[in-house]
Amino acid sequence: MTTRSAGGKRLVEVFLGAEAVPVGQLTYVRQFRREYSAFAYRESWLAHPEGFAVSADLPRIPGFSTHRAASPHDSTFPGGFADTEPDAWGRRVVARDHAKRRANDPTLAPLDELDYLLAVDDFSRVGALRLSQAAGQFDRTVHQGRRRTPPLLELGAMLRSSQLLEQGHETLSDLQYLRGKGTSLGGMRPKCTLIDEDGTLAIGKFPSVDDRRGVTRAEVLALRLARSAGIDVPDARVVVVDGAPVTVVRRFDRATGDERIPYQSAASLLQAARDEERSYLEIVEAIYAYGASPDVDARQLWRRMVFNLLITNVDDHLRNCGFLYAGQGAWRLAPAFDLNPFPDKRPESKTWLSESDGPVTDVAGLLARADHFYLDLAQAKAILGEVTLAVQAWRAIASGPGVGLSPPEIDQLAPAFENNRVAEAQTLLDS
Repeated sequence: MTTRSAGGKRLVEVFLGAEAVPVGQLTYVRQFRREYSAFAYRESWLAHPEGFAVSADLPRIPGFSTHRAASPHDSTFPGGFADTEPDAWGRRVVARDHAKRRANDPTLAPLDELDYLLAVDDFSRVGALRLSQAAGQFDRTVHQGRRRTPPLLELGAMLRSSQLLEQGHETLSDLQYLRGKGTSLGGMRPKCTLIDEDGTLAIGKFPSVDDRRGVTRAEVLALRLARSAGIDVPDARVVVVDGAPVTVVRRFDRATGDERIPYQSAASLLQAARDEERSYLEIVEAIYAYGASPDVDARQLWRRMVFNLLITNVDDHLRNCGFLYAGQGAWRLAPAFDLNPFPDKRPESKTWLSESDGPVTDVAGLLARADHFYLDLAQAKAILGEVTLAVQAWRAIASGPGVGLSPPEIDQLAPAFENNRVAEAQTLLDS
């Protein structure tokens, strides 16, 4: 339940999972320039035999833990909650919808950060945290047996509404249709949450009106190559809607039925601010501090680093790396997502290799640090060989029926896949 009280304080009751187990209370305070949140666990959750810390910055102890944004670019809320906020695209939809409604109703209060947090549909909120605005009802939910989340067959309408929004020609109906259906797993690109043909929750990623290459097909290409390279990825495919290729990616934070799996980003696990330079070695340390299978996940992370380098995926920031709850207070590396080749970008990772090494820029540097990921040189070279072989097959996969890139689109992407890092990898393997 969320309530407004004197002094700009709002309270939200927090629950977990399909069973809606009571977890705690989130408080949001905004008074002039003073803005912060605080969270306290319920006594029942502290005593629960399967209770755990829902966010790395919220230790499972009595009393309130206060959180303030580290910078204007960071969230007002603890990491586990911040991970469920709408991404840049979702915020854009919410802000435009509110602006249009406020133009017709000047008494409508301005948006605050809690409004954005609560703007995501309960059914599609990332992870397992659930927020209650009113007794017995979760945020942006509907009556039993009905869902706001659209089925796959409505993908065309969602695409058209997103295009109108990008062009600045959207109506209030378009915005109301898009609102709440975004996701935190992404960025500024247009997208929506949907229910796939088999009833599973998925993300539909639309081409942008500003695209100059086949971005949606290229993501499916990257995900297929990643799977060939031994990387755990969600199922993904291209669905053509009104002649436009849409990427449909299965959500990995859902299990059988409506079971919800708790989720944290690497940023939350490291308690990292957006402006901080953080490293993969720090992620490995977190894996060994919180992980259910640390050796396996550390090696998988190194494999992903190699893959990102070889396909020029330079959007490897900490929110594009996630963890799923595995029980007993431990977490597992989530499937890789948002894998995109960037043929026009400098081949330099956003997340550093280590504080002393700086960004990932070459294969030799990754091999030199392989032991920090619990790999000896022979194991590292074996992984390097598997990833290199998968990436070198990119043209055949790109032109195949599952991806369907045209020859000109393939030529545009070539610098991302045919580069000196792949040549370096082959030279090291041959030596």
